[in-house]
Amino acid sequence: MSAPADEPGNPAHAIFERFLRARECQEVLGCFGELCQRLGLQGNGLQLYHGLKDSLNYWSAKALWSKLDKKAGHKDYNQGTACASTKCLVVGAGPCGLRAAIELALLGARVVLLEKRDSFSRNNVLHLWPFTIHDLRALGAKKFYGRFCTGTLDHISIRQLQLILLKVALLLGVEVHINVHFKGLVPPTGKAGGQGGWRAVLQPGSSPLSHYEFDVLISAGGGKFVPEGFKRKETRGKLAIGITTNFINRHSQAEVEVAEISGVARIYNQKFFQNLYNKTGIDLENIVYYKDDTHYFVMTAKKQSLLKKGVILQDKADIESLLSPENVNQDALLSYAKEAANFSTNYRLPDLEFAVNHRDLPDVDVFDFTCMTRSENAALVREHNGTRVLLGLVGDCLVEPFWPLGTGVARGFLAAFDAAWMVRRWAAGTPPLEVLAERESIYQLLSQTSPDNTNKNISQYSIDPATRYPNINLQAIKASQVRDLYLVGMVEVDHKRKSDNRLSTAVSGDTYEELLSWCQASTAGYHGVAVTDFTTSWTSGLALCALIHRFRPDLVDFDSLDRQDPIRTHQMMLDTAEQELGIQPVLSSTEMATMAEPDRLGLITYLSQFYEAFKTSPEAEEVSKKPLSPRGTRGAILFLSKLQKSRNLTHKRVQDSAQKDSEAKRSRRDTELPARGESSDACYFCGRRVYILERASAEGRFFHRGCFQCRQCGATLRLGDYTFDEEDGHFYCSLHYPNLPSMDLPRDEPPALPDGDAAATHPPSDAGSPCVSPEEGAPGLPQPLQAAPQPAGEPGAVEDAADAGNMEKQELLAQPQGDVMEEEGPRPDPQGAAVEGEESRSRRKIILTPLEKLSLSTLNLTSGAEPEPPPKPARLRLQAAPEVLPAPWRGQDAWEEEEIAVEEALEKSDSEEEEEEEEEEEEEEGTDLGIMAESCLDLGEEEKYPTWKRTLTRRAREAQMKRFCKAQAIQRRLEEIEVTFRELEQQGIKLEKLLRDEEGTLADQKTQWMNQLLYLVQKKNSLMSEESDLMITVQELKLEEQQWQLDQKLRCYMNREESLKTPEDRAAEQKILVQLLDVVNKRNVLIHMQEEKRLSELQA
Repeated sequence: MSAPADEPGNPAHAIFERFLRARECQEVLGCFGELCQRLGLQGNGLQLYHGLKDSLNYWSAKALWSKLDKKAGHKDYNQGTACASTKCLVVGAGPCGLRAAIELALLGARVVLLEKRDSFSRNNVLHLWPFTIHDLRALGAKKFYGRFCTGTLDHISIRQLQLILLKVALLLGVEVHINVHFKGLVPPTGKAGGQGGWRAVLQPGSSPLSHYEFDVLISAGGGKFVPEGFKRKETRGKLAIGITTNFINRHSQAEVEVAEISGVARIYNQKFFQNLYNKTGIDLENIVYYKDDTHYFVMTAKKQSLLKKGVILQDKADIESLLSPENVNQDALLSYAKEAANFSTNYRLPDLEFAVNHRDLPDVDVFDFTCMTRSENAALVREHNGTRVLLGLVGDCLVEPFWPLGTGVARGFLAAFDAAWMVRRWAAGTPPLEVLAERESIYQLLSQTSPDNTNKNISQYSIDPATRYPNINLQAIKASQVRDLYLVGMVEVDHKRKSDNRLSTAVSGDTYEELLSWCQASTAGYHGVAVTDFTTSWTSGLALCALIHRFRPDLVDFDSLDRQDPIRTHQMMLDTAEQELGIQPVLSSTEMATMAEPDRLGLITYLSQFYEAFKTSPEAEEVSKKPLSPRGTRGAILFLSKLQKSRNLTHKRVQDSAQKDSEAKRSRRDTELPARGESSDACYFCGRRVYILERASAEGRFFHRGCFQCRQCGATLRLGDYTFDEEDGHFYCSLHYPNLPSMDLPRDEPPALPDGDAAATHPPSDAGSPCVSPEEGAPGLPQPLQAAPQPAGEPGAVEDAADAGNMEKQELLAQPQGDVMEEEGPRPDPQGAAVEGEESRSRRKIILTPLEKLSLSTLNLTSGAEPEPPPKPARLRLQAAPEVLPAPWRGQDAWEEEEIAVEEALEKSDSEEEEEEEEEEEEEEGTDLGIMAESCLDLGEEEKYPTWKRTLTRRAREAQMKRFCKAQAIQRRLEEIEVTFRELEQQGIKLEKLLRDEEGTLADQKTQWMNQLLYLVQKKNSLMSEESDLMITVQELKLEEQQWQLDQKLRCYMNREESLKTPEDRAAEQKILVQLLDVVNKRNVLIHMQEEKRLSELQA
């Protein structure tokens, strides 16, 4: 044999180094085969790994062996013997398939992996969760790829991740075969004694693996391939068209200086996308930019924009036909993607040139993710002729990921660990049904996992689910519940899609009679009220007043009602129910007062909302001494109703203050109550018939949900997130409300960059920041902010105050605002402002009350295990004197005790990361010049804040990523709710037509239809409540985004030398500070309101 492998100059060293740095799949396999041949090694599994380790013990290899030995030494693997007698087949060499194969190899199983391709060509970039980074580092990722996670965002290209995992798998003895297609399973042919085993149908059929017998199959073949026996289900949203594109990254200095975009979404940053549309005609919902081996962009485009720009040639109803190659203009698609990329990076990426894909074509792809599929179960067992095989799914064929969330690889790795744990239990002789039940119990948690709800101690993660999922119940599903997952004999594949029974209207009991009895009991004892039906008993309005008074006597003075004016009485009750109970009207006050027979369905639907809100309260005859609040199903709607009322009130005040002619104002006030629709059957927007289940209302108008759109941009409007112009009777989104000049967006306005891209290295004015001119004055620091003031002597001031009630908190939230408002702040005299400015530069300790600390803990944008980075304006004490500024803006010396604690936490965090990286001898190869260039800190600041310079930037990006992921999850769920609404509406329309057709219908049949309609109404109400909860979170995200943008702009001003600032700079700095304090106040108010909502629901 040749010289020992550890001698200098041994050829095996050079081959091993080539293997570590190989950049193509076939090159990796070729180098590994050559290495094994050179060392005279054969076999597979951990035996091969130990042979490699013994043969290659020079310094570079030993660093890798130490990492892999540490990994393999975990107790879960039982020294590589836990699955020593198990033979596994893994289908698919994607990241999830390779990761599963590695775990199975560490357990000691024989692992064969099949891949139908012979190259790794996917340039697209994956977002990495903290645990995936730690996991890949533990496998020696930086030994194979020196630049692994060295930038300000944690991501890696799919191709690079596959190469890392492929190399690890080969070193651990996984047998990898390329150009082999898996086509199905071949049952054992032996007799009942168990002779023979399960095999695979492969292409080409001559593959020697056709005779490989295995007892575990792990499928990671992608969403389009699922083995026989598994059933799929889908969630459908509105039409969603994604575009991915990759540009060549030359790693030039100019490219390094362009910051990445962790994600920006229309749902909380409308201004950016409006600017994009105004300048380019490109209409997007979101966009992400990662800088990796390529410049990677992914975005969601609107269909009308693609049609208008000529990307899609013809509009078609079928999504497959819509996006078929014949219907997509490739040149227009390339232009569309390049223009969006240029705009989003402020045209700072030089000479964008498309990278090429595996077909040697520009790497741009358009795809549909309207429907997301997942398997109903994660595993099953098949038995034939007495021989069993365990089948498990990982990756896209288990749960198809929603790309904007960045969850694909993270949940894919979690599923790989779960599958390995299942195989370990299987190999230990656990009964099959117990194995399946435990696997399904774990699978229930997978789709809900996030970095926030998994265990924080990621260094302890292993294949044991208890180390990853907190408070997991491994017996959540019993063995008796998974008997259908144990299949004996041949499997019959049902190619017909089963109908979706989610919206079945089969109901038990008599909901109609229950509702009538409840109304009778709740209104008993009130003078002049006798409920016998759902028509004439309600025309006077007294019955509705009695119903509200029974549960909320503080809202209605029953004895003082005007019994001669039923229309006014009904209108008052409709408004009260909407604004104080969150129950939206279904009929107009005129219809309620006349109550013709056709309106009976609307009244029943309306009253069912009261029933749902108060049915769990004490019996009607027991009048509660304490007013009852609606249960959680209405709480969110009530919250948004109050928020919307306060927004409308504030907009009215803004209009009033803009009108200097008091006589004109008084004239408007006399007619300000708009003519509300007398009929709820006609849509306010399109004029067509509105059936009960498709009916929505706002400002006394009734309409189809789909017609509720912004008058100017056509954006979908929702409760709590619209504005209404009483003068023209139109509805608008907050960005296009016509009476707020600061909302106007000229076509040539530069982009409001989502991640501080250009603002990081240029003055804020370059990115459209609100810098004021000298004649605008220099606003000073504000007192606690209030709503727009109204002159004391102005007509209607007292009237408005009465209308406002106790809603000062909501008024703060409802103040007009764009994504970053450019409104004027208070204007004290210049001398006073100068004095305040001097005082603000003095050192002052920030003291937080317990309530403020609670609020701030809720505002935390990072995970609970991470300390809050210092530059967080939310640390302001809202009632502090005006001269108190956030400590980080006054310099490092002013932090005192709090600064020391935060800095120590940051140093500890940094030191932990550095300890890991110090183990990597090649860490210097991964230094990314962009780390410094992408932050807002210049060289002088890096010297001033040496501890924070990397950590702060990374934490800010992580917060941006969390906000983006949360926004995309909300957007997706809102779209799914919208689709479910349409399905409900279609069923409701059919039932309503049947109920209105009285000819020849039996009473029992009509009662059954009515019960079904009420069931649909219940589902609609539940969806409305969920939608409202999501919209509250949207309000939070908008405020978070505004605070982040303002904070970035303010820091850029304050980080400049005071002597270099112009008067315009100082004025702009003060103005941004006013806006920032305003946003902080609003966030705090929102938290207080949510806490009140939560407490009221607990008391109900």
